[in-house]
Amino acid sequence: MTDAVELAQALIRRPSVTPADAGAMDVLERVLAGLGFRCRRMKFGEIENLYARYGDASPNLCFAGHTDVVPVGDAAAWTADPFEGEIKDGVLFGRGAVDMKGAVAAFAAAAARAIEDGTVKGSLSFLITGDEEGVATDGTVKVVEALLTEGERVDHCIVGEPSSAARLGDMVKVGRRGSLNAWITVEGVQGHVAYPHRAANPIPVLVKLLDRLSTRALDEGYPEFQPSNLEVVDLTVGNPATNVIPAKAEARLNIRFNPTHKGAELLQWIADECAAAGEGFAGKVLLRSSISGEAFYTEPGQFVDVVAGAVKAATGETPDLSTTGGTSDARFIRALCPVVEFGLVGTTMHMVDERAPVAEIERLSGAYGEIIRRYFAAFG
Repeated sequence: MTDAVELAQALIRRPSVTPADAGAMDVLERVLAGLGFRCRRMKFGEIENLYARYGDASPNLCFAGHTDVVPVGDAAAWTADPFEGEIKDGVLFGRGAVDMKGAVAAFAAAAARAIEDGTVKGSLSFLITGDEEGVATDGTVKVVEALLTEGERVDHCIVGEPSSAARLGDMVKVGRRGSLNAWITVEGVQGHVAYPHRAANPIPVLVKLLDRLSTRALDEGYPEFQPSNLEVVDLTVGNPATNVIPAKAEARLNIRFNPTHKGAELLQWIADECAAAGEGFAGKVLLRSSISGEAFYTEPGQFVDVVAGAVKAATGETPDLSTTGGTSDARFIRALCPVVEFGLVGTTMHMVDERAPVAEIERLSGAYGEIIRRYFAAFG
């Protein structure tokens, strides 16, 4: 039988900092192949991805996650080697212990038990990427596109992101806000500050534009979602002189938006504001943008009830069905099927000394096992 903690250690020992795989996908593939999964490596660009399926019948319950991790930061500040997977006083240390090699291992162990005891009345699958912590262009989004093209049916999905807030099982994510980024550049005409009529200062244009964008109330919220918000995250001129009107000023902003909006509509609003800011200005206002993902929401129903009920039975917690937090690969998977997120407590993810109690990883595996059992009882 697959042991969740031992597999988590084996995965942590592969320093798979995005985009490097470092053999992490090989470790997982060997385990799943040994359980009878048909494993497909799907490489796009530099990124290793894995889709593995056990069984052919419906329904197909998928577990999605990632084996890539963020950099360790100051390695000397760690109390344990970040890529050793050391257990100290019942706690597993290492980059990825929480986000999210621990959850990948926990689900693999739960799948092994379910296969052994005959619980799987359909199919189990894994959709694992090495590009969640990076730009996410050659990971889950590409695998989902390929599966849709091939007609692969996935009925429901659980993403193993560390969704729990303070105690294992206290939160399940049933939706996420969308995210978009915009880069605004105002190109003016450089000149001497004493002769402003010979120049075109880009700074006032950009400042007024940002004020209009940031002071608009985008909405008052959406059922089960907090209000959308626009944040200016960078403002750059880079002018070392005190007597020079600069030639260029730049800003970067991010919007996290609820289902009130579509990304394209918000980008059109920003583009219209940029065009208005450039009227009568002896320069240019340029916009570059990208949509990281649209907002989504998995409506209450049988699938959400199965997950929430299993989590409560396994952990004793009644989970808050939440849409808070940042983005995840669930934003891509929603094109395949209804999706929720459930995983470890995320308080140490991305931090120095990222860690998870061994008992918590084992309880998470038990919760995943209960989800599998209840899922096939309900849908199989």
